[in-house]
Amino acid sequence: MELFGTPIDTIYLYLLFITGALTVLYLFFGHLADGAAAGLDFINPITILAFITFLTAAGYILEVVTSWKSSLILVIAAIISLCLDILLNIFVLLPLSKAEESLAYTAESLNGRVGKVIITIPDNGFGEVVLESYSGMISKPARSYDGSVIKEGSTILVIEAEKGFLLVKDYVQPF
Repeated sequence: MELFGTPIDTIYLYLLFITGALTVLYLFFGHLADGAAAGLDFINPITILAFITFLTAAGYILEVVTSWKSSLILVIAAIISLCLDILLNIFVLLPLSKAEESLAYTAESLNGRVGKVIITIPDNGFGEVVLESYSGMISKPARSYDGSVIKEGSTILVIEAEKGFLLVKDYVQPF
């Protein structure tokens, strides 16, 4: 079968190359597109691009290997693509999105943590502290809990995490 004077298998192959290239470009520059489409959270471009890539790949393979009608090949390729896209979403994309969220921390999780002062905290003023964790270092603005001066390099204990800063006090390890 031909479409616009071009064999359908050639169209499948061209679309496969184009959507494959768009997928690779989206992987590298996807955060720019996410910012431009902030209100369209329900549309995931990776699943759409993957669907079209799977569709064109299955369509091309079936056109070359079988002698079925092109309309039947398109329906079968769409079913194959839908199944592969669902599997990709369930087993790859959803776990990756959950893993990205697991590196985040809550303000409550900082309570009771021990860290170091990197910018001296003046009396009734703000300084900066750093808290080390397995996933990296967290740097936060801090205020002294009792209003006293805490020098740079001192070990501190986070008493309370408020909105945007920590309340800390000088900490001496018991032993």
